[in-house]
Amino acid sequence: MFTIKAKNSTLLGPLQFVTGIVERRHTLPILSNVLVEVTDHNVNFLATDLEVQITATAKLEVAHKLGSMTVGAKKLQDILRALPPDADTALEIKESRLTVKAGKSRFVLQTLAASDFPKITEAKDAATEFNIPQKAFKRVLGLVQFAMAVQDIRYYLNGVLLSTDGNTLRLVATDGHRLSMASYKLPENVGRIEAILPRKTVLELIKLLDESDDPIHLKLHQNQVKFTFAGIEIVSKIVEGKFPDYTKVIPNGYTNHLTLNRVDLLGALQRASILSNDKIRGVRLVFTKDSLSIICSNNENEEAEENLPIEYDKEAMDIAFNIAYLLDVLNHLHNENVLVSLGDANMSSALITQPGADDFKYVVMPMRI
Repeated sequence: MFTIKAKNSTLLGPLQFVTGIVERRHTLPILSNVLVEVTDHNVNFLATDLEVQITATAKLEVAHKLGSMTVGAKKLQDILRALPPDADTALEIKESRLTVKAGKSRFVLQTLAASDFPKITEAKDAATEFNIPQKAFKRVLGLVQFAMAVQDIRYYLNGVLLSTDGNTLRLVATDGHRLSMASYKLPENVGRIEAILPRKTVLELIKLLDESDDPIHLKLHQNQVKFTFAGIEIVSKIVEGKFPDYTKVIPNGYTNHLTLNRVDLLGALQRASILSNDKIRGVRLVFTKDSLSIICSNNENEEAEENLPIEYDKEAMDIAFNIAYLLDVLNHLHNENVLVSLGDANMSSALITQPGADDFKYVVMPMRI
């Protein structure tokens, strides 16, 4: 028997950090639980789906008796959420049951043995390690994560490629129809490494990282990566497989360059998308002298057209793209302007970058409509 006593908010915060990877229905019932471990002045909450493992720590004001158990993660979270944040809360573990007490409230939950919980064993082989500010890592992840594939049979596309080359950190994601790449200059040379981060790991990182200069520590092994920041530890398996050679996808030598106001272009595309075909989501971009027409139509013979004044004096072009892919990138950028580079009208891809910067590239393939 052991007891944990703390303010409700002290326990709820770290518990919520780990429950994002918990699935209610699982082939192993214990994976629906969270492992609770008391170590003197700390209580650790740990959850895993066997590919990703998250641990978050709460500081306790007084020393506690050591102990551990597992309990339904979502149920415990829902209970603590329903209690006042400043409530004095006690978790009492006795005879395979957890009793949660706060004020006049009392809840009794079933537990499973901590010894049966399948922790991911941390790799022991040589690792590459480096630090990066949390807000910087969150920014580059955010600039690529929307281009990840979703449940693609090419499993290596269901994640983000993390690579380093000297002091350059580069993240790349593609679903085969568009590709997004963002980079960041590290303060030190960390050599050359490559690892594909699973989709769930990427989404949890974006959710948990702060907009602060506090560091996140990355430790990359051959088949595993560990992220440590702000009392949180994420251990993740690396996706096996060879990521496509993204350098061959990014076009060079385009001569048609247009600087467009991001907000104006985004607004025009959002309005035109109202009448786009729900299935193919196509949009025509028609470039004529000093004008861009954005045209969407659907199977009901309805049509939307937006016109933007631009500086363009090259050959007239009529090229189509998936409008969702254009909206995605414009929604995730924050610059005033974007630079759109095009080849010819013969179904060439579009390259979207940020003026005066080479740390972001987005390639979107054209489509026939």
